[in-house]
Amino acid sequence: MRLLWQHDPAQPIGVWEELREDGKGLYVRGRLLEAVEKGREAAALLAAGAIDGLSIGYRTVTAVKDREGRRLLKEVELWEVSLVTFPMLPNARVAAKGESPDPDALRELALALDAARRDLAGD
Repeated sequence: MRLLWQHDPAQPIGVWEELREDGKGLYVRGRLLEAVEKGREAAALLAAGAIDGLSIGYRTVTAVKDREGRRLLKEVELWEVSLVTFPMLPNARVAAKGESPDPDALRELALALDAARRDLAGD
């Protein structure tokens, strides 16, 4: 799974090594590629707290309209998760940085991404 800079397919900066949904939400684990110039820049910006947004790029496979006319995503094809300056959803943030992130921080990130998914789906 691709980790992009600002959704730019010409700027991959890392890889998501694990991405899955469990009973509590979305679990992700990845790493920046510091051998890539933009990956080093992203790591420095994350470490300084200058950037911490996440955003998901996907293609809708199946969607329906709910009673209020809102689009409900039933199935999506996930293409990438990007580091971004301004995430569409305020809670879509990086919650853990480093080699051995705290499991509680990862859980918080998973819950934030799950909430973002539900918001997009209109749940």
